Amino acid sequence: MSYDDPPSRTPAGDAFTALVVQVLRLNGHLTAAGDALARPAGQTSARWQVMGVVEHGPATVAQVARALGLARQSVQRIADLLEGDGLAEFIPNPADRRAALLQLTVAGRAALRTIQTAQRAWADALGAEIGEDALRQASEVLARVAEVVASRGYGER
Repeated sequence: MSYDDPPSRTPAGDAFTALVVQVLRLNGHLTAAGDALARPAGQTSARWQVMGVVEHGPATVAQVARALGLARQSVQRIADLLEGDGLAEFIPNPADRRAALLQLTVAGRAALRTIQTAQRAWADALGAEIGEDALRQASEVLARVAEVVASRGYGER
């Protein structure tokens, strides 16, 4: 073995690495698809995600960031853009006056509805092609992977 050869992984380590590669590849495809679905409403997948978190009620930027597994600063930037475009607004937070709550405006709800309508048709078509049982099984596996990775301290931002 030379110094250039990385140490070998176990078969389970190889399987995990192959899964990670596929998940990262899928993430790229899903981001591109999300951007395409959000584009007719003048949005991006990043904006769509933030809007989706506050759809059912106001939340602080930190709460949105935790829900999405993103850095607070990234969510703050998106929230500021949404506010600037009149799609969201910051309102006082009765629990903490230093951390305002982000909520959708009427225009924000309309944009989100446009995206969600397109997403429903897209998800129904892909779900039918892949199959409900396979998708539920894959979802369970990914939830378990996320749980184990997070339990090792890698899920925190």
